[in-house]
Amino acid sequence: MQRFGQIRGGPFLIRAIVRAVGEQPELNAHMDAQAEVIRQFDGVDVGLATQAPDGLKVPVIRGAEGLDLWETATRIEELSTAVRDGRARPEELTGSTITVTSLGKLGALASTPIVNSPEVAIVGVNRMVVRPLWDGSGFVPRTVMNLSSSFDHRAVDGWEAATFVARLKELLETPALLFVG
Repeated sequence: MQRFGQIRGGPFLIRAIVRAVGEQPELNAHMDAQAEVIRQFDGVDVGLATQAPDGLKVPVIRGAEGLDLWETATRIEELSTAVRDGRARPEELTGSTITVTSLGKLGALASTPIVNSPEVAIVGVNRMVVRPLWDGSGFVPRTVMNLSSSFDHRAVDGWEAATFVARLKELLETPALLFVG
């Protein structure tokens, strides 16, 4: 798999996350365990876990809810390139409200992403593979991809997490929904 910014579905995934957290704002939040406070955000600032020569960095697409698909793709490429080239500014590497991660070239079929504290949710992209799927009358080859997600269950109920994952699945399997309403 290529870099996240070049993944065919990267901008679609971020658009789906923006739509899904708009419907479930408790996932677009920070948890302060010491103060026992959960802070929800109106704006969706998506972190992009990106491998840099000196380790993993998380640049942030600020105001992702206000970007169209092309603007989202441009920001993914700009931020991930800045991180890999060592040009990312400190203010570009903090303040995400939900993060997306990808194993990229390592490409597992499933993974367990670690929540980027103080966030309460993370979505992991896994490798796309061709698998035989039943279409009602026979098996047909289909390209499929698993998403892995993790949640801080002190802030996110299991039912809400499952609803979020189901909504992401629906939006990604029917991308026209990303452009309706």
